[in-house]
Amino acid sequence: MRTLLVDDHPLFLDGLKNLLTDRGVEVVGTACDGLEAIEKARALKPELILMDIQMPRLNGLAATRLIKAEQPSVKIVMLTISENDEDLFEAIKSGACGYLLKAEETEKFFELLSGLVRGEVPLSPGLASRVLKEFARQGGVGGSLEQAVKKEETLTPRQMEVLTLIAQGLTYKEVGGKLFLTEHTIKYHMGEIIGRLQLENRRQVVEYARRMKLGRK
Repeated sequence: MRTLLVDDHPLFLDGLKNLLTDRGVEVVGTACDGLEAIEKARALKPELILMDIQMPRLNGLAATRLIKAEQPSVKIVMLTISENDEDLFEAIKSGACGYLLKAEETEKFFELLSGLVRGEVPLSPGLASRVLKEFARQGGVGGSLEQAVKKEETLTPRQMEVLTLIAQGLTYKEVGGKLFLTEHTIKYHMGEIIGRLQLENRRQVVEYARRMKLGRK
């Protein structure tokens, strides 16, 4: 995948370029700020851009919006130190298709990044549950990541509550007691959740919810 790297720290940029090249990734260019990223994206037509957020002249979020407006098909993954929710959700709205932290271990970074080829959304651990909850709260937000996680965004707030309690190991009756609903209603919600997440049974739902860290108290 033809890749453009954007970061305002030369040492990090060089190190990342070498790391990706050693793994067989075709790095077609680098840029040190958002304005240069736009110019390089126009000239090089990359398939993937790894984009920092905080940069001089033009930050990565603004650059992402402008690049996506010109080249809708390019995949942009934010690679940043920021774990701030505001940056995370603004990146989604801007059209980013992933959000990775620079503190990620090398193997985990490549594991997450390789998921792009399979149509997966590269999100550092701990960020996925925030995205899921925000989608449920807002009913979905704009951007390419919305399309990639369309299964999650279809859950209603009530279904999110049921999913979280089920992930904690509660029975349908116990979940109903906590939410003041009948056991029959909880079973109905579970049927809806299974269908919307395109899973097959309760066990898969529990595994999914725990993977998204929804079962943690």
